[in-house]
Formats: sequence, structure tokens, C-alpha cells
Amino acid sequence: MTREQALKHVKDNIKNKNLLKHMYATEAIMKGLAERFNEDKEIWGIAGLVHDIDYDYTADDPDRHSIVGADMLKELGYSEEITYAVKVHNDSHGLERKSLMDKALYCSDPLTGLIVAAALISRDKKLDKIDEKFILRRFDEKTFAKGADRNQIKACSELGLELEEFISIGLHSMRCISKELGL
Repeated sequence: MTREQALKHVKDNIKNKNLLKHMYATEAIMKGLAERFNEDKEIWGIAGLVHDIDYDYTADDPDRHSIVGADMLKELGYSEEITYAVKVHNDSHGLERKSLMDKALYCSDPLTGLIVAAALISRDKKLDKIDEKFILRRFDEKTFAKGADRNQIKACSELGLELEEFISIGLHSMRCISKELGL
């Protein structure tokens, strides 16, 4: 599966522009992590790009989210590696995250929201105007970016990464696509 094919599948199924941006951001972080771990950037990026492909259909039923997506991706011909990572990024199923890619997708998903929220409260609302320390200062504020599950982000430890390094990789990766994100 190529990125172009994956992007077509995403755009065929997702209409919400903010959700698309989240998926692009997750793709970017997954590529950054793949680079850090000497993994296949294309495969990891595609997993990030397609991870919420079912969200327009399952938003009102979170217990079906990612199961439906994994089934959709399987029917479209995606590898087991990608479909399984998509399936296990939703914690509500209680499925084991086995591979490094599974674990990376799980903790990258909420990191995008934390980084976007940090950028949006900066004076210029730009990713290049914030740094890791700014994000870390906000990390423990319960009312800041409430939807970004901190325990899920802290699961970066399962990758052998300290929180600051993980945030640094995420921020740098998202800066690389800041125009696409509008940040």
C-alpha cells in the first residue's frame, strides 16, 4: 500500500478537516519514531495516517472504533502489521500491543492533541513558537487539553523513551508539516 493510496482511502472516509489534520499529525509522529528506531518510515507513517479511518462511522460508539477500522483496512488490502496496530490503538478492547509499531501508535495518537493545544495557546498559534519545556509545563494541568490521555502518552516508556524525548520527536515531526496543519 502506498501513501497515495492510503490518503485516498482516508479522504474517501473522513470528511472532518480537523480529524484529517490529526491523522496527518499522527502520521508525522509515527514517521519520526520510525526514524528514531530505524524502522520503515513508510509503513509506520501509513499506520498513523489511517488509524482513525472509521471515526466518521464509530464516533458515537467508541467500543466499535478501531475494530471497524481494522476490518475496513483488511478489506482494502493493508498488511496485518498495520491493521493490528490500528485495532490495538483503542484501549477499550483490552488487546495486547505486541510490536514496537503498536506501542508507538498508541502513545502517538493523544500526543498530537497535546501539542496542538500547546500551539494554540501560544501568542502566534504556531508550532515553531513552542518547545518541549512549554509542553511539559502544561502536561500535568488536568484542565489543559483534557482529551489528550496523559497515561496513554506516558506509555512512551514502553518504547524506551523518556517523556521529554517523546514530546521532542512529536513536536519536531509535526513542525515538518506545520503548513498542512495550519500551525
